[in-house]
Amino acid sequence: MTPVYCTECGFQNAETARYCARCGALIAVDPLVETTLTFSVEELRDAAAGHDADAIEGPALVVRSGGGRAGESFALVSARTRIGRSPDCEVFLDDVTVSRNHAVVVNNGGACSVEDQSSLNGTFVNRRRIDAVPLTNGDELQIGKYRLTFIAQ
Repeated sequence: MTPVYCTECGFQNAETARYCARCGALIAVDPLVETTLTFSVEELRDAAAGHDADAIEGPALVVRSGGGRAGESFALVSARTRIGRSPDCEVFLDDVTVSRNHAVVVNNGGACSVEDQSSLNGTFVNRRRIDAVPLTNGDELQIGKYRLTFIAQ
């Protein structure tokens, strides 16, 4: 957790503090600070329905946070879907925390798995670093600063 400093007295407070523990002053929340939101699978389906999820049939990845792309979805229809910073990747995540060829989602007849491609920062599924793992509905992928949810439709 990163500390938050009071603008009145300079006291170091916890990141989640809304009032200073020393002087009681209101701690201003920076609107430009990135926060992580938590959604249920049903909420993600509803949110995706407002975007282009109606056009997507089959498994998909939905961006939950990172890079200002929350709600964007990617269909996983081909046998191999590449994720990375390279513009040639099907899932293009433009950030230095993402390797050029970071990970691959393998779709074997609707059963999907994700494989890390020896990325520098690693690929995480449900907050655990992985080399390769099968994906189940609602799994959270973290690739660099991006958090994506796997939806098996």
